[in-house]
Amino acid sequence: MINTTERAVAVLMPLLLTAGMAAQTQRPRPTLVVQGCTVETPVIQMQGRTLVDVQELARITNGSLSFERDQIILTMPRCDASKTAGDDAGKPRFSGTFTKAGIEAMASIREWGGMLMITVQNGYPVGNTMAGNAIMAYQGRAADGIALASSAASTDSDNRGLELLRNEFNNVQAWADTFIKARNSLSAANLTTSETAIKNDPDIQKLIHCGEFLAQMFADRSFRDDAACH
Repeated sequence: MINTTERAVAVLMPLLLTAGMAAQTQRPRPTLVVQGCTVETPVIQMQGRTLVDVQELARITNGSLSFERDQIILTMPRCDASKTAGDDAGKPRFSGTFTKAGIEAMASIREWGGMLMITVQNGYPVGNTMAGNAIMAYQGRAADGIALASSAASTDSDNRGLELLRNEFNNVQAWADTFIKARNSLSAANLTTSETAIKNDPDIQKLIHCGEFLAQMFADRSFRDDAACH
């Protein structure tokens, strides 16, 4: 049963599902059925394994893909209707359109934040450089995602979720502006050290925690709140 919210897989590798069936002549082409969801997708059998297109899996489950360093992040909404009904009874629910837009916006924000962290950890120059231009491109994509989510918000729950999404965007923006200003003035040496410095920075950890919380919230399609997103 597939109801996990986020799985990391290696770059350029397909999602591999173990199969116990052997290829037979004139046998109908097998399909992957996601239990709890009314979806299925064709699979390919090769060298004793059964493979499914991870992009197609994201599409049919209304999920999304994001890319961070050497990982592809697959985020899927919870599909088990019986469990969702029991776990989320009485919780404010997001509309379907806003859920999809929110997942995509959050993925863009996390890509942007990931690019910032790579720049910080490696001490890359910013401004009119490759790293600086990449940061601006990711920022623009995240801003577009926020705009689409804003247009898709149609209920009170949607608007409350949108507020947290905007908070995360604004907080990442503030961190980016502070870092870029420090880098351009050559005073960001304390930021360009290692992963330890990032782990010990409460502001950065707050951004990471909020991002993880929002990804889970949108996958569950139920509004919740967290202090890290304020």
